[in-house]
Amino acid sequence: MPRGRYSLHDPHDHTPLAEEHFQCAPGPSGWRYVSQLTAPDGAHRGSVDLALDDLGRPIRLELHAGGWQVRGAALDGVTWVRTDPAGLEATEGNVPAHAFTGTSPAFLVATARLLRLTPSSSATRVRLVALTDPVLAPRTVDQSWALIDREAHATDNGPLIVDEYQVTALDTGERHSVHIAGDVVLAAPGIELEDLQTPPSTFPVTGPAD
Repeated sequence: MPRGRYSLHDPHDHTPLAEEHFQCAPGPSGWRYVSQLTAPDGAHRGSVDLALDDLGRPIRLELHAGGWQVRGAALDGVTWVRTDPAGLEATEGNVPAHAFTGTSPAFLVATARLLRLTPSSSATRVRLVALTDPVLAPRTVDQSWALIDREAHATDNGPLIVDEYQVTALDTGERHSVHIAGDVVLAAPGIELEDLQTPPSTFPVTGPAD
């Protein structure tokens, strides 16, 4: 069960945004990730609770940020309910998308798990609902993911498989790299792994999702 800490910053000007203290683990029916976020001044900023099934689909998502809350799951595409800080209004949404995304590294692991790419796979298009800070406003985005490299690194606990993905935003053409080992993000724009107390969990190496 990996436990650790990510630092999150603005990918453009590197302004510190938050620290995300996380733990995650695969289980008999999929994978779960939970975290608490703190602002640079130490104040509580939000939380993430994401559970995937064994195919990488989000079966439960609960996000908190700035008093806002979103609960969602894969249902007729993806479906969610967003509640305002006062708890007076709840807005439902549904779009024909594959999964959710956001600022948490959990969403990068989840998308990689959903796609199950191999280095020989062609780039795969995926539609996601982005829930963006600070108010968790939903926005549909289209991305292209390609697994461009897979390397084994020797460690005291055996080989560590590191996958390098090239992610392209299809609306702007902007590209960036994401490095993932098992269920831990090693590097990505706006994300740095600051501390890891236990090694990443390993997923079976499989072919692309249907």
